[in-house]
Amino acid sequence: MKLLYDFFIIVYSFVARAISFHNPKAKLWINGRVDILKKIKTALENNKNKIVWMHCASLGEFEQGRPLIEKLKLENADLKILVTFFSPSGYEIHKNYKGANWVFYLPIDTKKNAENFLEIVKPNLILFVKYEYWFYYLTEAKKRKIAVLLISGIFRESQPFFKWYGKLHLEMLTCFTHLFVQNDESNELLKTVHSKNNISINGDTRFDRVIEIAKQDYHNKIIENFVADNKVIVAGSTWLEDDEELDHYANKNTNIKFIIVPHNIDVERVSEILFLYKNAVLYSEYENITDKTNVLIIDNVGLLNKLYKYATICYIGGGFGGDGVHNVLEAAVYFKPVIFGPIYQKFEEAIDLVNCYGALTINSALELEAAINDLLTDKEKLQQMEHNAGTYVKNNEGSSQEIINFIYANRLLTN
Repeated sequence: MKLLYDFFIIVYSFVARAISFHNPKAKLWINGRVDILKKIKTALENNKNKIVWMHCASLGEFEQGRPLIEKLKLENADLKILVTFFSPSGYEIHKNYKGANWVFYLPIDTKKNAENFLEIVKPNLILFVKYEYWFYYLTEAKKRKIAVLLISGIFRESQPFFKWYGKLHLEMLTCFTHLFVQNDESNELLKTVHSKNNISINGDTRFDRVIEIAKQDYHNKIIENFVADNKVIVAGSTWLEDDEELDHYANKNTNIKFIIVPHNIDVERVSEILFLYKNAVLYSEYENITDKTNVLIIDNVGLLNKLYKYATICYIGGGFGGDGVHNVLEAAVYFKPVIFGPIYQKFEEAIDLVNCYGALTINSALELEAAINDLLTDKEKLQQMEHNAGTYVKNNEGSSQEIINFIYANRLLTN
């Protein structure tokens, strides 16, 4: 199995390099790792402080780990934070993140890279967030007796841990000092292959993050001028399939304001949206707004999680694609009703919001239009969904603090 794992790592790197000539994301992935260990060594060579290393696959996982490292940093002034990413979509957005002392791509998971990386960094504590498991980094950390915690873990029967070929993955589980998982299902699955003494049901640290964002005093003059006193639909992280469900309603109901925040903002994607929405203007070209404009397309990054506060109703994209709905908590935290497509079953928070009537799921443009009309005309129903969505988020606050309490109680930063 180890030989197969090594072969996969080699092939993955080879394919990434091969397609990097015409794939911008692959190019970033390759170029970001050029001399990466040398860069890390140079950056850390004078460090004398304790280090917490947090690894994230991408942007979403970073948001889950962020409340934890920021609180640790706040309570331990001399502590240094190292953040690594696997994906360019996480690294490129947060490479200048001020909450960490260093942000890098994770070197490819080989035995030599893992040995060199941990020898350079010498972390006192390692945090892996949610999904990613790298064999050589984990086994090398175990060999060096470095505490490793899994944060906001999710486990499903389809994962290798629970298959006949999962021996390598089971070995990785033994490298974790403790596994903090989100739900009962993950806990029950893990207990079939791992010691229950090393597992805690802790919920999702993203609740803490979205609550923290919602508390910020945010104002945006362009957005506030655009929405004025109108009913507002904010559609976040949309793909083409989502916009095709929403465009007819937006084009027909010019008395309602729509803020569209696409998941990607490359030229082709923005052109698609401008074609679909007939009375639209780009955020970057807001000076071109007219009296007929009822759709504002956000063509920059970093605004979405604050824009939901301006909504009457929130639509979350991704629910018509294979990966499923995007982050529903960013909207629900503002006590806003949430609507999304039919593919959401992998996301505990989306399921919970539907079950508590804080969210609605739709299968077509007709169902979407009916749901929006129903909420806009039935004030009592709208208020009930608002209350349910916000209360659900509020009731799930605190998992970051529980992990920090575990760290202190087990003296994981004093070794």
